[in-house]
Amino acid sequence: MPQFKYAGRDLSGKVKKGTVVSQSKREAAIKLKERHIAVQELEEVKATGLNKEISFGNPVRLQDFAIYLRQFSTLLKAGVSIVESTNILSKQTSSKALRKALEVIEEELRSGLPFSEAAIKHKRIFPPIVINMIKAGELSGTMDEALDRLAIHFEKQHKTKQKVISALAYPVVVGIIAIGVVIFLLTTVVPTFANMLSSLGGELPAITLFVLNSSDFLQSYWWVLLVIVLIFIIALQMIKQNKKSRYYLDLVLLKMPIFGKLLQLAALARMTRTLSSLFSSSVPILQAIKIVEKVVGNEVIAAIMKQSRHALENGERLTEPMRKSWVFPPLVVQMISIGEETGSLDLMLEKVADFYEQEVENITDRLKSLIEPLMIVLLAGVVGVIVIAIMVPMFQIYGEI
Repeated sequence: MPQFKYAGRDLSGKVKKGTVVSQSKREAAIKLKERHIAVQELEEVKATGLNKEISFGNPVRLQDFAIYLRQFSTLLKAGVSIVESTNILSKQTSSKALRKALEVIEEELRSGLPFSEAAIKHKRIFPPIVINMIKAGELSGTMDEALDRLAIHFEKQHKTKQKVISALAYPVVVGIIAIGVVIFLLTTVVPTFANMLSSLGGELPAITLFVLNSSDFLQSYWWVLLVIVLIFIIALQMIKQNKKSRYYLDLVLLKMPIFGKLLQLAALARMTRTLSSLFSSSVPILQAIKIVEKVVGNEVIAAIMKQSRHALENGERLTEPMRKSWVFPPLVVQMISIGEETGSLDLMLEKVADFYEQEVENITDRLKSLIEPLMIVLLAGVVGVIVIAIMVPMFQIYGEI
């Protein structure tokens, strides 16, 4: 839908500037008049290749979205209307993508469309869990409570995600530094000693020959390594775009030693937290499970949830497919079974989510304390091998002298 940039004054004479979404310039002027804005300038904003926003994945950061939901809930509890709340938050958010979406939604709200129907047109911004919980809140008249639960959900999800990232970031950063140091030594330091060592004559140690040959290869065929990195990045993107390939990638990640357990617990915490939030908002169970399949972020768990949904449709228990899978620990299966029997599934899932979120925090703290010295030793060992490869022949020569 076209966007129009406007400038004008309100009833108090205050200057107003912004954008309005309408089918035509005339309709835009009518909308602004209804908002008691005397238009002085009104022109269509042309979307060109130069000003289009390019984004990959979700264009809104999890932290920004959690803050938005918390502020939205607070405004509604304070008695501010949905339209005015959307207007206020569109001006306050630091996310450009979210701001643009809210500006469009505001216009849809002013035309009489419910928030959930306006938000569903921006699926990249508003995930299914948000749209369905808001829709349930609209029907029950408890939208502020639905937003409050969503805010808690995304805040906890952000906290868990940051814990996982902090655990994985350290070895990745140290690994990159180690590779950079090795490349620097092989391309800068080792060549200065290569000619000297070759001119000494005699048989060089195996470790020295290996380092010298590695240095020659890196200087002559550095582009091969660059091509390998590019192929790896392209292959990874292709795998992510294919559901079947993503399944096997997630399976490999879950089977990894040490980090696989961390990723498994984080995914289970996300799954149980999402299901609990949806059940608390009275979203039908089959629809809730279908939403979890899309937002859980792990194709292995999503496949089992799909089997659980089919089991429910066939009159079986939700936990039957989970019980047969190694991905779901007995605790999850037992708590869900108790929830099914007692009618308190949302509460049981919330307890499981709390437990696994705490477990993720404990594991990441332990991992960081263990990985730090190991990575330092690894970095020192790599650099030490190169230094020893250069120094051993020189010590041999000094010994002969």
